[in-house]
Amino acid sequence: MSSISKHPSEHPHAHEHPPHVHHHAHEATPCCAAAPTPAKTAVVPADGALHLRIPAMDCPTEEGQIRAALERFSEIRRLSFDLSGRALSIAAPESSWAAITAAVEAAGFKTEILQTPVSAAQSAHTQKHELLRLAAALGVALLAELLNYFAPDSNAWQLGGMALAGLAIVLAGGSVFRKGLTALAHGQLNINALMTVAVSGAFLIGQWPEAAMVMALYALAELIEARAVERARHAISGLLALSPQQAELRQPDGSWLLVAAQSVAVGATVRVRPGERLALDGRVTAGQGAIDQAAVTGESVPVDKGPGDEVFAGTINQNAALEFEVTALASNTVLARIIEAVEQAQAKRAPTQRFVDRFAALYTPAVFVLALSVAIGAPLLLGWTWASAIYKALVLLVIACPCALVISTPVTVVSGLAAAARRGILIKGGVYLEEARKIKVVALDKTGTLTAGRPELVAQMMLSTELPEDRLLRIAHSLAARSDHPVSKAIAAGTRAELAELADVNDFAAAPGRGVQGRIAGQDYLLGNHRWIEERGQCSPALEAMMAEHEQQGRTVTVLAGASGVLALFAVADTVKASSQQAVAELLAMGIRPVMLTGDNAATARAIAAPLGIADVRAGLLPQDKLAAIEALRGDHVVAMVGDGVNDGPALSAANLGFGMGGAGSDTAMEAADVLIMNDDLRRVPETIRLSQRCYAVLWQNIALALGIKLVFLLLALFDNASMWMAVFADMGASLLVVFNGMRLLRVRVHAERSTLKI
Repeated sequence: MSSISKHPSEHPHAHEHPPHVHHHAHEATPCCAAAPTPAKTAVVPADGALHLRIPAMDCPTEEGQIRAALERFSEIRRLSFDLSGRALSIAAPESSWAAITAAVEAAGFKTEILQTPVSAAQSAHTQKHELLRLAAALGVALLAELLNYFAPDSNAWQLGGMALAGLAIVLAGGSVFRKGLTALAHGQLNINALMTVAVSGAFLIGQWPEAAMVMALYALAELIEARAVERARHAISGLLALSPQQAELRQPDGSWLLVAAQSVAVGATVRVRPGERLALDGRVTAGQGAIDQAAVTGESVPVDKGPGDEVFAGTINQNAALEFEVTALASNTVLARIIEAVEQAQAKRAPTQRFVDRFAALYTPAVFVLALSVAIGAPLLLGWTWASAIYKALVLLVIACPCALVISTPVTVVSGLAAAARRGILIKGGVYLEEARKIKVVALDKTGTLTAGRPELVAQMMLSTELPEDRLLRIAHSLAARSDHPVSKAIAAGTRAELAELADVNDFAAAPGRGVQGRIAGQDYLLGNHRWIEERGQCSPALEAMMAEHEQQGRTVTVLAGASGVLALFAVADTVKASSQQAVAELLAMGIRPVMLTGDNAATARAIAAPLGIADVRAGLLPQDKLAAIEALRGDHVVAMVGDGVNDGPALSAANLGFGMGGAGSDTAMEAADVLIMNDDLRRVPETIRLSQRCYAVLWQNIALALGIKLVFLLLALFDNASMWMAVFADMGASLLVVFNGMRLLRVRVHAERSTLKI
């Protein structure tokens, strides 16, 4: 990500002098950069990351070069770029720091190792300094233009104008020239090399006012581009600000003390008051209230939380004080892992992004050769004057700068990743964001994906005429409440609201594989399954018919019986989630075929699939069977697998795209899937596909804009209708167009009644 200010220095004057332990005395070059000495990495920052200040890194182009230089380091967990502060934070083992720093220097970038990350104040200070420098350069360049305009025949004034133009070029383009000369010395034709040649050439042929203004405008365009790209990245890194830096911690004597969140250990008890944000992940131990967890899961409606429920850092406690046991360190909360995963995702470039990088690597040298041909060939073959031919060649070089093309894809991908994260969709790389648009088949696990994953009481029938309904319910509830079996828990939960209190149960016992029994008010009762009732000889044809009807619908039937016979029947089932119906309908409307893959029996699977409109149902599957089914489906289509990330792990890995459900609560899903649905809402799957389609469209819009504008001005330059001024404005305009077009993806609105992505 672009910001590393999530751990700002607490020193009151940190913004005045960035802390560092060493300065290089020279500019490292690609061929002779020496590995840093051990002394340079002797001080390990508190956050365990390597923090570098890179003075020459001030635009997305340099960022791309550094990313490319560090691609070979598999041990790097995260790269956090701060173009405003010219700093880079690298999460990697300390043993690799020396090699990583050497690789950055080998790419041509001088480095300074910092003890702490660059703070927001330091970044703002650097940015203010840059703006003042560029404002001065523009002012001096304008004076040079005025002198040339009003005194074109005065040698003295012209010499003064040249001096002003030279000063403007140094002020605005000092770093550009240093980087450009280094690139030329090593045979690299990058953006800085093109601008160095173009501005130097224009100055030498007497177009010094134009050379000065072009360099000033180019530097300004770079600054604007960098700020725009960072704005897209801050959409994700800004989430870190949602986690408070302090938490109210219970002390051994029972009092409460406000402490730094970073210092709170797992297992400690923390209190959060109404209206406050949670600083840490945990499990509620006391209190009952609503939590707004949109920042983590994307849910628009607050979720009720009580003892035993999980809560997440960055969420908002709405209406009641809660106490919770901390389950993760501040550095390992779900929110922190989301942001780290999206930061890592930028390294997994989309196919279109890789194509653009390869194209740009050929495009820039090709235009350089074209400009050289115009400068030399046009006077010899077409009779142009040398001055005119060289000027046109220089205009071509300015037009050739591939800034807009190079930044068009990363800003779009980052915006798409940020838009998804805001909706509780964690996409682990641009490659997956682009791949989602190709999906034609979605394989769905049943339990926990289409259904809630926990049984609920869905039907009850009172069969006794001797006892009143409330008495029967109290007996059933009193027996069920004493059992840990999921079916018993569902019956207890489903009947709790109708009862005032539990009945006393004596001689309570569980019969494995059958049910539970006990004595209530001197009478023996049992709550058991179909098999136990048959073994007791209490089944009748009418009861058999009722149980068969429920079982055909995928329900588990439990019977309450006494010595006199069967008293009541309870049907329990894993219910379909409210969002599943809409999600499957959206997939079908998009022409995508849903397939159910489940380990449950065929009758239950069909009972769940039929009302959802899923025609292809494959039941009784073991994990290896699901894997085989995915491999078979992949033979003809791009296939996505949606599961809980545990038993579905092999299938998630084998699919073209794996969607893990419930990422906020599942470490397994966080690791296994390519896309995580943080709030268990299946509607996020079609939403991801729509976002992918839109992102792909914007990618190619940006490529067309960047190349189209270049082509127009290329033709204008060749036919003597373009100047260097026009060229640099075209380059700046194209860059800003593609940046802001890509950032439109951040504007995601989803209607409550229909999960429709509108951008």
